Amino acid sequence: MRPRTLRTALATLTAGLAAAGCLTAAGPAAAQGSSPGDPQRHACSPSVDLAGFSDVLDRTTYDGTYVGNLSALAPDRRGTLAALADRSSLFRLDARTLEPRGVVALADEEGAALDSEGLVVDGDGTYLVSSETEPSVRRYSRTGKILDRLPVPGDLRTAPGGRARENGSFEGLTLLPGGRTLLASMEYPLDGDPADLVRFQTWQRTRDGGFRLGARYTYRTDAGLGVSEVTALPDGRLLVLERGFTSGVGNTIRLHVADRPGRGTPRGTLLHKRLLADLGDCPSLGATARQPQPNPLLDNFEGMAVTGRSRDRTDVLIVSDDNQNDVQTTRFLRLRVRT
Repeated sequence: MRPRTLRTALATLTAGLAAAGCLTAAGPAAAQGSSPGDPQRHACSPSVDLAGFSDVLDRTTYDGTYVGNLSALAPDRRGTLAALADRSSLFRLDARTLEPRGVVALADEEGAALDSEGLVVDGDGTYLVSSETEPSVRRYSRTGKILDRLPVPGDLRTAPGGRARENGSFEGLTLLPGGRTLLASMEYPLDGDPADLVRFQTWQRTRDGGFRLGARYTYRTDAGLGVSEVTALPDGRLLVLERGFTSGVGNTIRLHVADRPGRGTPRGTLLHKRLLADLGDCPSLGATARQPQPNPLLDNFEGMAVTGRSRDRTDVLIVSDDNQNDVQTTRFLRLRVRT
């Protein structure tokens, strides 16, 4: 792979954010559950407002593929958004309406399905995808061909080969501003670690455009919650989505902002966090739930992307993974976040 200059990477990422910013515009999908004339009732907290929600993709198919199980989002080429399903499908969505415009099947080197959870669209348009199966991080072409596979430390591998629990490893994936540092977040602690401590692993871009292992950081979750997604803000700090589920009660979804890795944050450092909002405190805006929830707006929110930026706020889109379950919903939330 040919190396790219920092200027090219920054320009590409900035263009992607600008293109995806149109997600906040009113459209057939974006208008659902919003009331622009009364912003006060949309407050989830002093730091987060709910701009609206959309169930437009719930229970739909595209080109013979079920549109659901969505576990990650990322701004893609102009006017589109990439959405990753944890059952090895990658959709390209219209950034305004959220309607599918294409789908690509993903697989491992042997043609087997992935448990794909994290997604980054790199500056050259290729996809970096994490899977919980091993775990792994692979680079894919626009057509789904494997181009590269990143090294993974032995202790982060799923037991018995490593200390990671099954279905609890690389859940989030994000590229820090400048395009030089890739970060994957573990969902749950390693075997032997405290119950509230998870690992964030980084990779550094090499001169040939690949990635080598970088520093590792730690992060403490709220009691009983795991990290379902991590996304870099334009200033390099991290938005961290924490998630939990209690049968008969429903989901707990909390949004935090955490320190920027690197730049004076030594490797191994605990990344401090600050609560931005418990999404259970958001107004429901008429949303309904198919199972008990503390707020009918809530579901199994798992994917998150920064879609735009203004002087005093960041536009964030999150999506739920319905697990192809009759009592869950594929739902998008549009948030306006002040950090």
